[in-house]
Amino acid sequence: MKISIISDGGWGTAIALLLNDNGHDVTIWGAFPDYIEEMKEKRENTRFLKGITLPKSITLTADIKEAVEDAEILVLATPSQYMRSSLELIKPLNYSGKIFVDLAKGIEVGSLKRISEIAEEILGEIKYVCLSGPSHAEEVGKKIPTTVTAASENENAAQAVQKAFTNQSYFRVYTSDDVIGAELGGALKNVFAIAAGVIDGMGFGDNTKAALMTRGVAELSRLGLALGGKESTFSGLSGIGDLIVTCTSQHSRNRHVGEELGKGKKLETIIEEMQMVVAEGVKTAKSAHELAKKIGIDTPIVNEVYACLYEDKDPRQGIKDLMTRPLKAE
Repeated sequence: MKISIISDGGWGTAIALLLNDNGHDVTIWGAFPDYIEEMKEKRENTRFLKGITLPKSITLTADIKEAVEDAEILVLATPSQYMRSSLELIKPLNYSGKIFVDLAKGIEVGSLKRISEIAEEILGEIKYVCLSGPSHAEEVGKKIPTTVTAASENENAAQAVQKAFTNQSYFRVYTSDDVIGAELGGALKNVFAIAAGVIDGMGFGDNTKAALMTRGVAELSRLGLALGGKESTFSGLSGIGDLIVTCTSQHSRNRHVGEELGKGKKLETIIEEMQMVVAEGVKTAKSAHELAKKIGIDTPIVNEVYACLYEDKDPRQGIKDLMTRPLKAE
């Protein structure tokens, strides 16, 4: 199949390598022509996926029309807070009948919309698939065995993505019809990963992180069910699976942000030091906090992460406030 990756970030690049291995005709589109030319010359994404060669069979372009119009599948790999602008670039082009596969994991600030809702607002009714699960780009790029879920309300689209993306050596894809649950699991795990990083930065132990992850799943399920997700999704790959890997991995950018916070650094300094690398959970913490408040769902961990990021709350006080909440049954 002809498949285009919309964005030249690390995860999109790893998926491009996978799809190239699977024998597809793959194009990566990037918004910055100078960097696309650099990638063409070096055959490597030195900013976002260092050390992995890009085969010459992968096309690199800064021409959005070239990337979109001939593709059968469009892989949306832009970070969630910039997804709207990418979709606006696609809107004037011929995208009829194409399958859209979303890799971004977040909730838009302001609108509080998931990616599927933004896509519908801009492009109308499309064949939309959310690809979510425990899948760090660095490991997929190195062909380390990985499993994910392709969630779509269109069963044929989900199965087409399952077939196109599955690699029997290292990438297994399951299907689901729960788009809401998959999107929320992928978005909120980044917020909980910031909290997990705070625990690491403070030098706390396994007990603390296990408690955080367990209560994080409970919080995710509570909010997700209220928004229309299915309970089984939150105990699956795009729920607890993605949460575990993001809370524990040294690859996790969100966990890194939390770790630096736990060591006493300010958010502005952390973001500056990360340069162009995006930690989705920073913005999603704000969106999730506002969304939970709007629909009246109790999300104590999300609230504390929000307070640490946006109200300059001392993370140690946040931990103390979580530990001293009124006692209740599990």
